[in-house]
Amino acid sequence: MFEQARVFETELAGRKLIVETGKLAQLASGECMVRYGDTAVHCTATISDKPRDGVDFFPLSVDYEEKLYAVGRIPGSFLRREGRPTEKAILSSRVIDRPMRPLFPKDMRNDVSIVCTVMSVDPDCPPETVAMIGASIAVTISKIPFNGPISGVSVGMIDGEFVINPSYADQKKSRMAVTVASTDTLVAMIEAGADRVTDEEMFDAIMFGHEANQKVIAFIKEIQKEIGVEKMEFVSNDPDPAMYEAVKEIALEQLRYAMDTDDKRIRDERLLPIYDEVHEKLAEAYPEQEMKLDECLYKLQKYVVRRWLLDDGKRVDGRGINEIRPLAAEVGLLPRVHGTGLFTRGQTQVMTALTLGQISDAQILDGLDDEETKRYMHQYNFPSYSVGETRPSRGPGRREIGHGALAERALLPVIPSVEEFPYTLRLVSEVLSSNGSTSQGSICASTLALMDAGVPIKEPVAGISCGLVTEGDRFMTMVDIQGVEDFFGDMDFKVAGTKDGITAIQMDLKIDGLTPAIIKEALAKTHEARNYILDEVMLKAIAEPRAELSPYAPKMLTTSVNPEKIGDIIGKSGKVIKEIQGSCNVDVNIEEDGQVFIAGLDIENCRRALMMIETIANDPEIGSVYKGKVTRLMSFGAFVEIAPGKEGLVHISHLDIRRVESVESVVQVGDEIIVQVLEIDDQGRINLSRRNALIEIEGAVPENELPAAGDRRPPARRDHGDRNRRRR
Repeated sequence: MFEQARVFETELAGRKLIVETGKLAQLASGECMVRYGDTAVHCTATISDKPRDGVDFFPLSVDYEEKLYAVGRIPGSFLRREGRPTEKAILSSRVIDRPMRPLFPKDMRNDVSIVCTVMSVDPDCPPETVAMIGASIAVTISKIPFNGPISGVSVGMIDGEFVINPSYADQKKSRMAVTVASTDTLVAMIEAGADRVTDEEMFDAIMFGHEANQKVIAFIKEIQKEIGVEKMEFVSNDPDPAMYEAVKEIALEQLRYAMDTDDKRIRDERLLPIYDEVHEKLAEAYPEQEMKLDECLYKLQKYVVRRWLLDDGKRVDGRGINEIRPLAAEVGLLPRVHGTGLFTRGQTQVMTALTLGQISDAQILDGLDDEETKRYMHQYNFPSYSVGETRPSRGPGRREIGHGALAERALLPVIPSVEEFPYTLRLVSEVLSSNGSTSQGSICASTLALMDAGVPIKEPVAGISCGLVTEGDRFMTMVDIQGVEDFFGDMDFKVAGTKDGITAIQMDLKIDGLTPAIIKEALAKTHEARNYILDEVMLKAIAEPRAELSPYAPKMLTTSVNPEKIGDIIGKSGKVIKEIQGSCNVDVNIEEDGQVFIAGLDIENCRRALMMIETIANDPEIGSVYKGKVTRLMSFGAFVEIAPGKEGLVHISHLDIRRVESVESVVQVGDEIIVQVLEIDDQGRINLSRRNALIEIEGAVPENELPAAGDRRPPARRDHGDRNRRRR
């Protein structure tokens, strides 16, 4: 039954890479099961027989499907089945799509669908790069026209050494996580996150990954030789050359004039009558190809922009090749928001709002790895008004999710740890105006928002993009590309980082790949540009994180207790913890390892709750001062609760600095009083003193030491909160 089944094997980074094909999904155009360690990903590729009507683009879809059975887990949803893709699955789809899309014929309009289904996951062999290799194999051995194959690997850096496809333990130690996809000659895609590595380290890592890809590409070519089928013929969608020449004769000079402006609105206004004129003059000659007229106009605009750049060194808006558009930065725009930053670069404008929350506000994840929660989130919104359109909002698409993830990755290395800053952070970047590289604008705006909120980031981060135009062996790169340079150019090379090091890279290409020389030049230009943005604009708007949080942000304290004491802090049916939260007006979250997080709008209430919790978790220290509540009155003294479940006796002789005739004359049940721990006996009973506390805290003087009449001095004034903090 499975006589066509074949198995191919090679080695990648010290592990077997096994490809099985011909056994499963035999009706797909191409398929394979790729095994790497215990990771198994099934990949299929299919193509429609006929082109799709009415589209002016290549209709490729790439789906990366996570199945929770792959890690022995049942989905947490109500229906107990996988629903919409996770953000990580969407990002993995994009990583596979980006290096493969440019290698399909640009004039093909047949639908192509690539589906990568993750069926088993070995933590030491992440499935994302396995899926990329599998997708490449499925398309390469099929009838689908494709100028591949490609391969992809992950590169880490541990103790200064590069590692291909690092294990799970090594990933935790690595200073970078770089995914590199390659053809047999060029670097086709780079996706990177790093902890402020140098340009040289990043370049060397990319080349290291590119070299490792060559062995896999040779392996795929051998598979193609043995079982690959002949590529199908397809109907080209390129416009008739005669039509293109007719459009060129009518519109070339007008397009040169229309494109020659730094204002996107003016450019769009100038283009409208040109489109109308071309359609009016040529619609009769090409009655069934009006959409092709628009394609000719698009190609003609591309011709104008590229000739200016390559032949004249001229940019559409008149800037120098390495000149950045006018910049502006502001902070503190929204009074009730915990932190805001507005960043403007030319006609690209992004505002980021930061919300600080409790640790319990962290995002809950339900994916294939062991990451269950995420305390730092970055979300990116791209409304239609940002490009002057009227499209209704339908929630974030793959592009928005990808740009948000890029900004999140860029800032992650400078976000303080939960021990340093015990908050959940949600950054939302609103694109207000878009004319090129809004993702990098959102990184700049987010850095401003973090600093405005008083988040103690390690260093400020900026981002910038580098464009590219190629012709044969000629190439030209330029920084800070605007929309038309992105549309008509060959590359959008986005790099984010601090002054000293790179934190994130994302590379989008419209050509087959990049040479090492182009990559090195792009890294150098983006480094210089992001330093300029930091020095000239961002750090002038706010030089360092604010010393204090917004008054509307929750105040947070944290402590660590013995996990065995957690039950005492919570109490039976949660009675103790509820009492602490209610009396102090705070929220308390306790982790299994004993980490305690206290959040409230009033820092003094947080401190009271902290003292209660530490009193329960630890025996009170002699000399410590507490604010307690009187619970019972006896003839010989009053019992005072200094924390839920912790009670002590104040003897009548220690109720006041003066002689006390009766307990009731000084305190009543329910009163809150200041007490000091005198002693703790062998049975754990606590003796307290209000008298000593008044002397210690209020500066009161005992009766036998009162000054003579007419010579009374005011009591000393002290900061209760500071004193209590010192004692704790």
